[in-house]
This record gives sequence, structure tokens and C-alpha cells, in this order.
Amino acid sequence: MLSKRLENLHPYVPGEQPKDRDYIKLNANENPYPPSERTAKAVSVLLEAQSKRLALYPDPASETLRDAIAEMLNHTGGVLCTAQIEGEGDFACRPSKADAIDFEVTRDMIFCGNGSDEVLSLVFYTFFDAETPLVLPEHTYSFYPVYAGYYGIPLDKIALKSDWSLDTDKMLSEAQTNNSALIFANPNAPTGRALTRSEIRAMLEKAPSDRAFVVDEAYVDFGGESAIALLKDFKNLVIVRTFSKSMSLAGLRIGYVVANPELIGALETVKNSFNHFPIDVLAQTAGEAACKDVSYYAANAKKIVLERDNFCDWLKERGWSVIPSATNFVFAKKDGKGGEELYRAIKAQGVLVRHFATAGIEDFLRITIGTAQQMNALKAAMENV
Repeated sequence: MLSKRLENLHPYVPGEQPKDRDYIKLNANENPYPPSERTAKAVSVLLEAQSKRLALYPDPASETLRDAIAEMLNHTGGVLCTAQIEGEGDFACRPSKADAIDFEVTRDMIFCGNGSDEVLSLVFYTFFDAETPLVLPEHTYSFYPVYAGYYGIPLDKIALKSDWSLDTDKMLSEAQTNNSALIFANPNAPTGRALTRSEIRAMLEKAPSDRAFVVDEAYVDFGGESAIALLKDFKNLVIVRTFSKSMSLAGLRIGYVVANPELIGALETVKNSFNHFPIDVLAQTAGEAACKDVSYYAANAKKIVLERDNFCDWLKERGWSVIPSATNFVFAKKDGKGGEELYRAIKAQGVLVRHFATAGIEDFLRITIGTAQQMNALKAAMENV
């Protein structure tokens, strides 16, 4: 009765979503701040005054949302924590000098899907195949191997360096040898380390130009350098992003790709062969409003970065080993203590953090950065254990 394909599936295991206790939840890299009032109001207006739209199919191409995303990227350079806030009007930000993009991002460079997880699945189907191994880091987003198993794509996993950074030389060597595509998260997860834009450019100059080069920028708004500016020079670059982290909309599921129009067209073909209407009308409405109110989310990203840096200092003062982070989480361990032991002890104090049983990182905890109040509660719990 069951297909043989099912035998090769090893589903992704998300962070705990507990229902039996009111935990302080710092285990899923969610944003600790709610969506802006303007974002919530846009959804309320739709429900109260335009409810008939719920009876109709949404725009299958998400054109208005894609326009808003493009405009938001042009006004921020793709990195919220470094964007300069200029009031509270529409798109009231300007990019830092380092992140400014010297061309205009337009709608035809944006593809939208039901969260970055669906978007990544379509990226795997569109750009990777079973004949060539896909190059990726050994420790990175744990959904990548799930997609590979789903589509029968062989993987070429490259160990991280001793400082937990990507071994870009080894990744490129493998890609050149096998004419392979590459994928990695930047900043990486769960380690939190980031490559600079110039380092990504150096990789693109050596990587096979006829293979997709995919950079997952789920966490870039908290301190990384976006690769969007490189799209002008590299037609094979595919950038995946999400509204779940910096834009406080994990519950509505909006992900998107920024790439050259030819590649966006290929993704549209795959999407329309799978699900013509991936983003519902509520998500499109909220996403558009969030993009316009980007100054609110930029301010929150700045607060999270400050809280992260203070927490890293606090951990180091207490003898923890902390990997430098450019994300909204910290990856750290305490010598002499097992990761699972610490995770369970902190959970018993009413705080959830993330532990991975994966060999090589089993002693680490991945800790999402919350509000100052949440982090103080975490610190108290950690002192107790």
C-alpha cells in the first residue's frame, strides 16, 4: 500500500511546542515581540470589513506582497539591525552604507511561498537533482537532509572548521570536482556564525556557474551581510528568506526567494505544478503591512542584537564556551556538563531551550534571544542549575 519512497523519509523534528505548561519559550528562534499594531490592524480590517475576501481564492502570484517585499529590501539593504530608521511612515528606513544595493530589487526578482520551508522544498525540486551530490555543511539547518531524502538527492556534507565556521575551500573543491550545486545558511544554523558578503562573492567566483548557489538568509537581519547585492553579477545565486524570524510572523507562514527573474520563473513553474495558491489572503495582507511598517521590525532587531551580545558576555563570565553569533540565538556549552543534562535542568525551571542529539554538537544548547524579562528569567534558571 505504501510507496517505496516513504522508506527513505526521515522527518524534520521541530522545537517543542508544549501545551501542558506555560514555559518561557526560547527554543524555536521565534521573535519575542509581537507583530506591529499596523500589521495586526490590517488583518483585523480585512476580517471585519472585507470578510467576503475569505470566500475567494487569494492572488496566486502574490503580486502586491512581492512589490512590498522588493520595496522593503530596497529601503533596508536586506539587513534590519543595521538599517537606519527614519520615522514611522511606509518603508521608513534606509540601508546602511555597507548594505546599500546599487540596483533596484523588483517584483520579478521575488518568489513567495508558504513559509521558507515550502520555499526550500521547491528550491530543492527546481535546482538539485539525483545525478549530482549537493554540497552543504555537515552542521546546518536540519531540514536540508529531509528535503534531500524526499527528492532522492545525494548529499556531500563538509565538516565545519575547528572554530565552527564553514570550510568554504573544501566546499568549493567538492563542488568543482563534481560540478555540484551548493546550499548553506548564512548566518549558519545552529552555530550562528556568518560569512561576509566578500567571502560569498569569492565563493561564487569559483563555484560552478551552471549550478545553483543557494544562500539561506533566515537570520541575516540580526547581524549578517545579505548577498542580495551580488545578484547583479551572479545569475546562479538564489537567496531564501523568511518572515518568521525578524518579521514576527512565524504563525502565518511567509517565505520568499530573491533571485534573477529567470530563476524566479522556474520556481513559479514548479509552484504552479504543486499548489497554485500557497499564501492565503490573511498572510498576504499581514506580510504587505509588515513590509510597510519595517521601521518597527528594524527597531526590534536592534533590541534583540543588544540583548544577544549582553547574554553572550554573561555566559562567558560564567565559564561557558560561546560561538560568535550573528543571529537571534546563541549556541553555547558548559565544559563538564552534557547538553541534554543542562537542557532538562533548565526546562525543569520553566524555560525551554533547544538541544540537538546530533553527534558533534550534542553538548551544545541553542538558546533563542527573548525580551530582557525573558532573558533575566533564563539567567536565574541557569544560575539555579
